[in-house]
Amino acid sequence: MPLLLIPLLLVGFVLLYLLLLPLALLQRYRAGHARRRAQPWVIGINAWLLATSTVTFLFGAWLAGRWVSAAMTDAVVGLAAGLLLGLVGLWLTRFERDQRGWLYTPNRALVLVLTLIVAGRIGYGFWHAWQWWRTDAGHTRWLEQQGTVLAVGGLLLGYYLAYTWGLRARIRRG
Repeated sequence: MPLLLIPLLLVGFVLLYLLLLPLALLQRYRAGHARRRAQPWVIGINAWLLATSTVTFLFGAWLAGRWVSAAMTDAVVGLAAGLLLGLVGLWLTRFERDQRGWLYTPNRALVLVLTLIVAGRIGYGFWHAWQWWRTDAGHTRWLEQQGTVLAVGGLLLGYYLAYTWGLRARIRRG
């Protein structure tokens, strides 16, 4: 009898995920445009970890090129677009200085655009999985079409990489 509950638990977890996903995206948007205090040591660690993540991401895209058509191209184009968007985001960020240091507020519209890109990619992933399941296509054909995951991942990684390194430079400059 307990083994019969496993499929129900799996369905329950999927439904809970689908129910909480919009709330998580809303919270991400709210936290993304909040005014925050710039702590140089945190920004420095984050910048170096993002640089490491970028190298790892590009290595993973190179490896994925064996199974996903144009994986490296999608990753590099996404990363380049993200770097440009990060510079725009840094330019649109409002900086303030008080007695305790720097405060910064990211641009609301840009945070909304990034959140909608993530939401759109998640929605596209669900739709794509649904189409694959309905047509019973082969795994290799489905995997070959996953280049947008790398493009969106590169976009987000490039954005945060440029934004964090620019923020680090701005705070250090004073």
